[in-house]
Amino acid sequence: MGVLNDKLKGLTPYDPAPAGDRVRLDANESFLPMPASILERAQERLLQLDYNRYPDPAAKELCRAFAAWYGVPGENVAAGNGSDELISVIFLGFLEKGDAFATLEPDFSMYGFNGFLNEARQVKIPKNDGRIDVDEALRLCREEHVKLLIFSNPCNPTSVVLPREEVRRLARDFDGLLVLDEAYMDFSDQSLLGEFQDYDNLLILRTCSKAIGMAALRVGFAVGQKPLIDAIKAVKSPYNVNSLSQAYATAVLESGEELDRALATILASRKQLIGGLQELNAAFPGRFSLLPCDTNFAALRTPEDETIYRYLWDHGVAVRLTGGVLRITCGAENENQAVLAALRAYFQEG
Repeated sequence: MGVLNDKLKGLTPYDPAPAGDRVRLDANESFLPMPASILERAQERLLQLDYNRYPDPAAKELCRAFAAWYGVPGENVAAGNGSDELISVIFLGFLEKGDAFATLEPDFSMYGFNGFLNEARQVKIPKNDGRIDVDEALRLCREEHVKLLIFSNPCNPTSVVLPREEVRRLARDFDGLLVLDEAYMDFSDQSLLGEFQDYDNLLILRTCSKAIGMAALRVGFAVGQKPLIDAIKAVKSPYNVNSLSQAYATAVLESGEELDRALATILASRKQLIGGLQELNAAFPGRFSLLPCDTNFAALRTPEDETIYRYLWDHGVAVRLTGGVLRITCGAENENQAVLAALRAYFQEG
């Protein structure tokens, strides 16, 4: 029985290799456990839930907590089951079959995947050593009649950030919907979140899976002018964020001092990891290049990427090989030391 169409026949489920007891520096999660004080506050909220009732479809309390933490109006925020779901909703709602959308390559693979599922036409605009040529991007978008331009800033997987002024230029001069995925912007200072009201074609995505350490809960947000946010709320499924995630994430987002401390700890880890990689780069010149870092991971370019990836895996460290770079998440001090020691051993052997 041929029930699978051509679009589905070649697809396989996402199934990452289990890291086992390896040092896990492959998924860009926070390495910090949730503080006991937040767990206690979250537990109080969970005990008060009506588990026999559906979740609040608008996730109003959660959106208010996010809005208060980031200093934006609550009416301009929509919550999703992770920013992955919001990306899917945007592609489903804002594009029609055959419409063109653009990505700035390399970038997060789910953009192209969602475009494929929605039978849109992808325009891949290449970067130059991880950097975006805004003039060229705008030219190609005009030439290809692009309806939606989406990119991560700072970029996953390159860790490079596009300066705020250049993003403003894209928002101002692009004649379509600009989706700015700021999943890693907590680690940088070039956000456009405080300026979203200036652009009626701008949607900004944020996640709680990186700096805020709630990857298990799957909570993400979209911010934009009210007509865009209302459209997202109309397209998404009614109960897309479950009550447990809403209650728990609200408690976390209301924990300002703990969030500040967590971010400071992750930034200290980044400094340690980048410093160690710079020392290796000086000790073994020509073996790899280290891209500028504005995320919670380091990105390495090397012709030996596949060999290094396998070597690290075999020596107890899981990293990610994607988009032409080796991506190493900042970890606890002992985890950073483990990957640096394994890299040093590899370079000494070769």
